[in-house]
Amino acid sequence: MTAKVGEHHNMRALRILLIIVVILGGLFVLADRLAVGFAEDEAAGKLQNTENLATAPDVSINGFPFLTQVASGTLDDVEVGIKDYEATAGTNGKTIRIDDLKANMKGVEFSGDYSSATAATATGTASITYAELLKTAKSEPTQVAPGVTASVIGLSDGGNGKIKVAVEATVLGTKLPEPVYVLSSVTAQGDTVRVKADTLPNFGGVDIAEAKARAITDFQQNIEGLPGGIQLDRVQAAKTGVEITVRGSNVRLAG
Repeated sequence: MTAKVGEHHNMRALRILLIIVVILGGLFVLADRLAVGFAEDEAAGKLQNTENLATAPDVSINGFPFLTQVASGTLDDVEVGIKDYEATAGTNGKTIRIDDLKANMKGVEFSGDYSSATAATATGTASITYAELLKTAKSEPTQVAPGVTASVIGLSDGGNGKIKVAVEATVLGTKLPEPVYVLSSVTAQGDTVRVKADTLPNFGGVDIAEAKARAITDFQQNIEGLPGGIQLDRVQAAKTGVEITVRGSNVRLAG
């Protein structure tokens, strides 16, 4: 009988212990999630100020538990999303809008007072609409041959990773009824997006020197000052614009 009572007490004690462990575990998870939510908001606010963003970015700190990562001084994986980012477009003070910049930061180390944070590596994606890129290409009608002027009036998806460039031409004072279209390749070289025609346009049968034609069809766009010093990696033409991939190392998120 005594053994049964003892066994009953042991079972009860074990049950109580398990309940306490579950409650404490639940409290730890709750505290961890509250802490990570607070940290994400703080990081978003700091990034907004550092990068002069119009709205706060989305910041997601991945990995569980968060509190043990904080204790180690390094976060494993942080995702940052910025809807609209105004990047510097060359030295003339112009900017170009980058849409939906998403960056995945690995190994984010921060200082003891949380004033600065640096990611070991970063990779990400973004896009530039054709309308935005057209601001670079669009030019005043330029003479390409005696009596022939031309200018780029539109950019669109040409399929197979190509950009379709629409060129409007005027020959001897008469505007051609339809734009002339050329397919162009887009590449990233350093911090520059380059668009180069695969074949040269023909304007009403008029022969035009290649250099003159390319002065219209080919153009480039510098993209500088991306957040934290990340760099252009690759670019590709897509349905609504140019898709870009970015990467960097020792990327400064704050401080």
